[in-house]
Amino acid sequence: MRILQLIDTLNAGGAERVAVNFANALVDEVDASFLCATRREGVLKKSLKPEVGYLFLERSSTLDISAIKRLSAFVKHRNISHIHAHATSFFIGTILKILHPKIKLIWHDHYGESEYLKQRPKAVLKFCSRYFNHIFCVNSKLKVWAETNLKTIRVSYLPNFAELDHQYAITQLKGFVNKRIVCLANLRPQKDHITLLKAFKEVNSRFPKWSLHLVGQDFQDDYSKSIRSLIEIENLSNSVFMYGSCSDISAILKQCDIAVLSSKSEGLPLALVEYGLAKLPTIATNVGDCNLVISNENEGKLIAPQNSLALKNAIEVFINNPEKAKLAGEQLNLKVKLHFSKQATIKSIVKVYQSM
Repeated sequence: MRILQLIDTLNAGGAERVAVNFANALVDEVDASFLCATRREGVLKKSLKPEVGYLFLERSSTLDISAIKRLSAFVKHRNISHIHAHATSFFIGTILKILHPKIKLIWHDHYGESEYLKQRPKAVLKFCSRYFNHIFCVNSKLKVWAETNLKTIRVSYLPNFAELDHQYAITQLKGFVNKRIVCLANLRPQKDHITLLKAFKEVNSRFPKWSLHLVGQDFQDDYSKSIRSLIEIENLSNSVFMYGSCSDISAILKQCDIAVLSSKSEGLPLALVEYGLAKLPTIATNVGDCNLVISNENEGKLIAPQNSLALKNAIEVFINNPEKAKLAGEQLNLKVKLHFSKQATIKSIVKVYQSM
């Protein structure tokens, strides 16, 4: 089998990290592993193993004929047998399937707003889904949605896995050592940094040496401006720090003491798995499949979304009880290694590839 991971960008988002993780992990499992970034490169490019065949397509529009021809030639010359299209790359994956009917096309649904599936656009996706040989979904709600709304017969739930390599620290976090809270999330409205900032404002008034570190891509849009504005209004500039998109995630997490994800909608966030691998005491909102990662009090704190008081209280429990915090990080680490390991996930996807 010769497998191509198809992804629109290599920015440090969840779907992008999954695509890179799969391409790297499959090097030792299949005849050849490839990855194509169709629109933009990004910080994750340097995470690709040298053995992964790589193509940057520079696609400038949905129907960029020149780009489609280049990708079609790449697929033909390298005898690609399976295309694993992630997120919005399903459309160009469908075009390739039409051009090369013998290729097996898998779509991986990473949709992050699974709490709002009734508003999800589906006309184009529904048409393309008749060409999918299989759909992987990152949580159970997406699986039910795909089975109900799309034309693909074979649909399965596939939990995310993460790897934290031993990276050299490029990003040196500000603030006091042993008093850092991290939120690993791109600056998108569904990640709800606003509730997190409101909660941290109250935490900071009682524990002024503690700091909050926001790591994730800044899209320089109205939402990003609202975050910066709130930081300034609440006089948090000396306690809340923004780093943008970073490639040295494992090194960043090693510098932190508490991890938070304050989303109002999720799939199964890769950040939670990464927090667990880093043994960080973790607080997350009960959305998407977060409750599969943190399923009891021993593994972390699961709170209602958009509730700054509950988030503030959960953070303060860990600050006031360092031994309890340490134990929660260790228990989450065990859970992640048992249920969200690379070995189990890769075994599952290879089995699906082979079944085609």
